[in-house]
Amino acid sequence: MFAALGHLAVRWRWGVLVLWAIVFALCLPALPGVAKTLRPGGFASDDLESQRAIALLEEKLGLDTTSVQVILTSERLRVQDPAFLAQAEAALAELRRWPLVRTIAPVASDPAQVAADGRAVAVNVVLTREAERLPSLPGEITRRLVPQPDLHIALGGGPVFYEDILRISEDDLRRAELLAIPFAALALLVVFRSVVAALLPAVVGGMAAAIALAGIGFLAQVMPLSIFALNVATLLGLGLGVDYSLFLVSRFREELERRPSVDAAVVATVATAGRAVFFSGLTVAIGLAALTFFRFNLLRSVGIGGLLVVTLAVLAALTALPALLALLGRRVNALALPLPAPREGTGLWRRLAHAVMRRPLMVLLPTLAVLLALGAPFLEVRLGAPDASILPPDRPSRQAYELLRQRFDLPATTPILITVRTRQGKVLDPENVEALARYVGRIQAHPAVARVESIVSLDPRFTLDQYRLMYANPQRIADSYVQAAVASSVADDVTVLRVISRAPMTDPRSYELVGALRNSRPAEFEVLVDGGSAGVVDYVNTLAHDFPLAALAIMLTTGLILFVLLRSLLLPLKAIMMNLFSILASYGALVWVFQQGHLSQLLGVAPLGFVEASIPVIMFCTLFGLSMDYEVFLLSRIQEAYQQSGDNALAVAEGLERSGRIITSAALIVVVVSLSFLSAEMVLVKALGLGIAIAVALDATLVRGLLVPATMRLLGDLNWWLPRSLSRLLPPVQLESQPLAEGAQ
Repeated sequence: MFAALGHLAVRWRWGVLVLWAIVFALCLPALPGVAKTLRPGGFASDDLESQRAIALLEEKLGLDTTSVQVILTSERLRVQDPAFLAQAEAALAELRRWPLVRTIAPVASDPAQVAADGRAVAVNVVLTREAERLPSLPGEITRRLVPQPDLHIALGGGPVFYEDILRISEDDLRRAELLAIPFAALALLVVFRSVVAALLPAVVGGMAAAIALAGIGFLAQVMPLSIFALNVATLLGLGLGVDYSLFLVSRFREELERRPSVDAAVVATVATAGRAVFFSGLTVAIGLAALTFFRFNLLRSVGIGGLLVVTLAVLAALTALPALLALLGRRVNALALPLPAPREGTGLWRRLAHAVMRRPLMVLLPTLAVLLALGAPFLEVRLGAPDASILPPDRPSRQAYELLRQRFDLPATTPILITVRTRQGKVLDPENVEALARYVGRIQAHPAVARVESIVSLDPRFTLDQYRLMYANPQRIADSYVQAAVASSVADDVTVLRVISRAPMTDPRSYELVGALRNSRPAEFEVLVDGGSAGVVDYVNTLAHDFPLAALAIMLTTGLILFVLLRSLLLPLKAIMMNLFSILASYGALVWVFQQGHLSQLLGVAPLGFVEASIPVIMFCTLFGLSMDYEVFLLSRIQEAYQQSGDNALAVAEGLERSGRIITSAALIVVVVSLSFLSAEMVLVKALGLGIAIAVALDATLVRGLLVPATMRLLGDLNWWLPRSLSRLLPPVQLESQPLAEGAQ
């Protein structure tokens, strides 16, 4: 099949290249606007308890979930000063008249919204759903806030946070590309020692990545895609696109030396390295496809974007690149650089393979110990969800977050919400008021609870009998404060409780409180727990529940593909184990750097105290395919050598000699591209870039250079053992590189 594909690329070289050029030209104008079509967020799912609670509050109480916080601070005035209040009202006057604002709470009406020092106030601005459709909601709000001589105005909340994420993602992407492309080009020049040969992977890989990014923009027009897909797709697009082309160009230069014609060399290249590229791309695609089955749009978007990138990278490598090679022929080595060439048969990788295979156990055990030691910090991992702390200090939402954290009662600004629905009657019926009071009393008794705000805890001086008396006739409630409380938190059979934790929203104590509330639901009511802490708990727990199934599916499917490709029972199992060791080591690095804070100053990050829960999932699904990428290329070359010689040790040395340098070069490009994302301002992108770089570097050195030859030597001919009953189920395999020479002469 792959030889036939090579023949087609050679025969229709001009048609193939013109078609790719047309597609690229059509996609090019769309690239600058791709980021604007994507959405921030993607950390929620409609079937989670916290989201079902929000939906019920929206339905029953008309709750609008889009809101921002205007934080007014003064160095000279106190909040209760008439001058402060007057200037605050003047600052908000135009915003109050904006039709897209539903409500703005009176300034300083809630003591929890006043800073501890009395010189700042947080005003909650609730917006209508139409406001969400504005292209730059924070900018529209800022334009309507009137500056005041004695007040400093800061804007925070979800819309501001997401706007900052969009802008930072665009900036991070441009910065990473500016760093990655020159270094990748330099690496290609060193590998190929020829300007033309080095340009081919850069051109083909870059073209595939650009078309894929434009494709993501087109998809985003018809389905919601998260902005985080852009960074991952760019990383994969640049890395894999160049990698696949690098493998084919390298193999083509080999084939030119032993084939009678350029066309024969192209066909042999596609039949051998092209076959490996196809199966390598398939293994990467499997991992990314697993992301599309998660419930969160963030992961689905990364999976969809990654699949598109990998598909185009493989297509370009198997069609556009062979056509270019057929066109260039031996001119692929033009513009040679005066760099020393490795001597055939006596290279570092052959010597390393023989050295390892002389003492395989002495190499295997210490190497495994090193990888396990690197992964050990992951035993202390604490998973969480992102908040404004992942953004740099100069961004508006981060500044507002720091103001709230340092000067306000932060837990009071992010309460745990409990949506209560009666099983019989209305909330204000006497028996339900009594049951609600008992339930609120139990919550208030929890040591992690500071207070509960509800219709049965408005004033500690009120007794249960007084509450029942007041609510016996809701239309005749005289007290305006009680009227407002009932109007804002009760609708027939539904009411909402606001539980103020003694700890901040992302503190483990608040997470434990959410669990305690969910484990002690009263029989009289249907209870749903919501709020920031509950959302994080749902997010982390859902990923922890779904991830093992996705990982198992990836390993089984990848193992099956390797079984078909390598015709071996043990090699796929060994490859999976090798992958897990390198991924585990990168997980340990994430905890060590981003949770525990080591090297934080060098990397320019403030330790989060946790690892964002989606990062290990994305890394596993991405890295498993990337690591298998190199395993496929290495084992394919070993398999070729073994089929020719029948000598396992000789085949390992030959395969490592032929592919080790190219695999390391390809890995170097992925590492360079990944490390370029350390220049990102967003901590999540830094974490992903560092994690992938560490895993790929370990995989291409310790795993491929030491573990693979050691285990191949220990297993010997068992590496290629396949029961006859299974062998009959597989299609007959033929070493394509031998007969191709005859067919092409």
